[in-house]
Amino acid sequence: MPTTTKKDLIDRIAKETRQKRSVVKRTVQSFLDNVIREISRGNRLEFRDFGVFEIRHRAPRIAQNPKTLERVPVPAKKTVKFKVGRLMKIALEGNVRLEGARRAGASTSSKPRQRVSVTSDSQAS
Repeated sequence: MPTTTKKDLIDRIAKETRQKRSVVKRTVQSFLDNVIREISRGNRLEFRDFGVFEIRHRAPRIAQNPKTLERVPVPAKKTVKFKVGRLMKIALEGNVRLEGARRAGASTSSKPRQRVSVTSDSQAS
């Protein structure tokens, strides 16, 4: 499975939006910095149809060292949980192109949804 880096995304967004790469880079970095800032403050981040980031608290526990079989206390800690949103679920299933996902009728609520149009590199050419 290939890896897409932040640089790859910045290059793709700059090409799709016809903006300077430096502007897109600053925007993407600002977005990521703000995501980190909000989560570190304990806030839940919700991006409709994309997903939700939230903090989960893990309780302290006793683990076991597999090599020595010695019991080791593991302290409580915080971790970030990501719950996949509706459009991402549809895209992962691969049944529907992302731009048509909203029209596919996969809505779980009775509220009307706003239309979104997303194209990939192959569609943009």
